[in-house]
Amino acid sequence: MRLIYFGSGAFGLPTLQRLAASHTILAVVTQPDRPAGRGGKSTPTPIAAWAVSSLPGASIIKPERVNAPDTIERIRSLGADAWVVIAFGQKLSRQLLDGVFAINLHASLLPRWRGAAPINAAILGGDAVTGDTVITLADRMDAGLILGTSQRPIDPLVTAGELHDLLAGDGPDLVERVLTDHAAGRLHPRAQDESEVTIATKLSREDDAIDFHQPADFLRRQIHALTPWPGISVELETLPRQPLKLLRAKTLPNTHSHDEPGTVLDPRVGTIACGHGTVLQILEVQPPGKRPMPWTAYANGRTIPPQTRMISSRELA
Repeated sequence: MRLIYFGSGAFGLPTLQRLAASHTILAVVTQPDRPAGRGGKSTPTPIAAWAVSSLPGASIIKPERVNAPDTIERIRSLGADAWVVIAFGQKLSRQLLDGVFAINLHASLLPRWRGAAPINAAILGGDAVTGDTVITLADRMDAGLILGTSQRPIDPLVTAGELHDLLAGDGPDLVERVLTDHAAGRLHPRAQDESEVTIATKLSREDDAIDFHQPADFLRRQIHALTPWPGISVELETLPRQPLKLLRAKTLPNTHSHDEPGTVLDPRVGTIACGHGTVLQILEVQPPGKRPMPWTAYANGRTIPPQTRMISSRELA
C-alpha cells in the first residue's frame, strides 16, 4: 500500500520501520524541529531523524500547523491509500481527513485511558492488563471506532518506560493486521462504550512527589508509573542529606510495621514503612549524576542508619 505516516514520538518508530519494509511510504509528517538539551540545539523528532536517514524517497513534512490550507493541499495531493497516525502531536481537521482511510495507534485498551498518558495511568490505576488499540480518527480525543486491539499483562515490576517499549513493539503487527483487513474488506469497526471511558491526564514535573502515608502497593504503582519521567524524588534525612530517585520497588504483603511512614526499616535491603502498617522494598534507585543501580549497591557505599527517614523532596521545597 501507498502510505502517509503522521508521527513524532518514539512510540511509533517500530511501526514506521515495519511499514517501510512492506509498503511504500510516500511522506512522513512530523512536528518541526525543537530546541532540546542543555544547549537548546534545534533537534528533529525521533521519527524525522530516522526517516531522513532511512527513507530517501519519502517527503519529510514538518508543519507548524498541519491544518493550514497549503499543508492540506500538499498532503492530500500525494494520493495515498491510507494514513497511519501515531503520537503525532497535532489534531487532524475534518477538511484534512475528508474521504481518507486514516488510522491511529493508541497505547491502551480503549475506551480505558483516553488521553495523553495512558501507559502511566494503566500502571498507576493497578490494571492487570493493557494493550494497543487501532481506531479511526474522530473529533473527540481517542474516541474513534475500534478496528483492532492487542493485549499484554502488566508485570508488577515493570516501569512506564519499559511498558512503553513493549507496547511500541506490539504496534507493528497490529497496524499491519488492520491495514491487511482493510485492503481485503474484512474490517468490522465497533463503537467504544462511552460508559467505560477513563481519562489519562497529562503528567507534569509536579507529579514527582510521594507520600509514604499511602499504602505500599499504591506507592509501588506510583514509582513505576512515573519512571523514567517525571520520576519520584526523595531525600534521606542523613547528614549530609542524600537526594535520590526511586525507580523500582515491590510490596512485602506478609511484612508489617508500626513505624512512622517513610522510616527506613532495614538499610541493607531498602525496606520502608508505609501507610496502614504496610512495607515497601526499594529495589532500584538513581543518585544525582549517577546511573540507575540496585538499592543494595547504593546502600553498600553509604552510611544509612536504621530509622532514617525518607521524605519527598517536595516536603523540603
